[in-house]
Amino acid sequence: MKKKFSGFVSIAGTLGALIILCIIWTITSDKFLSYSNFMSILKQASFNALLSTGMLFCLITAGIDLSVGANATFCACLMGMMVKMQVNNAVFMIVVALLAGTLIGFINGSLLTRLHLPHPFVSTLGMKNLLWGAALVVTSSQMVNGFPQGVMALGTKTVGGFPVSFIMVIIIYIILHVLLTRTALGRSIYCAGGNMEATRLSGINSANVLTFCYTLSGFMAALAGIVSVGRSGICNGVNATQPYDTDAIAACVIGGASFMGGKGTMLGAMLGALIIATLRNGFTLLAFDSAVQNMVLGLVIIVAVLLDITRERMEAKSRQMAAAKN
Repeated sequence: MKKKFSGFVSIAGTLGALIILCIIWTITSDKFLSYSNFMSILKQASFNALLSTGMLFCLITAGIDLSVGANATFCACLMGMMVKMQVNNAVFMIVVALLAGTLIGFINGSLLTRLHLPHPFVSTLGMKNLLWGAALVVTSSQMVNGFPQGVMALGTKTVGGFPVSFIMVIIIYIILHVLLTRTALGRSIYCAGGNMEATRLSGINSANVLTFCYTLSGFMAALAGIVSVGRSGICNGVNATQPYDTDAIAACVIGGASFMGGKGTMLGAMLGALIIATLRNGFTLLAFDSAVQNMVLGLVIIVAVLLDITRERMEAKSRQMAAAKN
């Protein structure tokens, strides 16, 4: 009961922060409160929301995937390479990108669980740099355009002005919410993050659980890469160095996930992604320098982590007091 109440308070706080942010931008910019601008925010949020999905699963297991942004860029560049090779079959290009991203996620999980690298920070950071170089190689360090309409559709199509990419995000979030909250696999994921030893003693194959989470992260990164091509119409290997992974981490932590593992919800990650997109949108409307935007986002992450640590300490203290009474 206490856990559910704590989760409700976390979601309510995140939603409140989003509402306050919208009020601030409404006061400071007359362009913010418009239908077209809200649709623009949803388009911006779609990319980060997809990356945040995989990141959330990794964070719940007390892990992290620093390669999600580079993976998305590499998958986009892989499609760019096919365009340069005059491949025009959109379905084939999308399938290849999804398979590549999923394979990269599987490798990340295997490095952690099969080769027993000390921490996912090490393996995924190495993978990030590897993919950055690979993205530049497959595109010959050039921007590529001329993608077929079938590839562009996910990032450009709208239904009544509502972006198809965000509709897809909503569907994916509902499916994964059910997976996390209503299935044995979902319970195993939370268990693996909350207490790995208890997971082992319960007979759960933690290696398979972790591999699944990182494989899912790779798949979602590939999907985000496809959406990014639709939004911009180009792919560029240089984008592998962009702080996409930082935005994904920020969205999850703002939404209530913990670096300690065992916490996080799909709704929280969604609200976190919307907060990041709204924050960046407001800065753009007010013509803030990109350096200032990154500084503010860094500060937001620090504050979110501090709040997470404070919450963990308070809960630990509460458990100790309850144990002492018993």
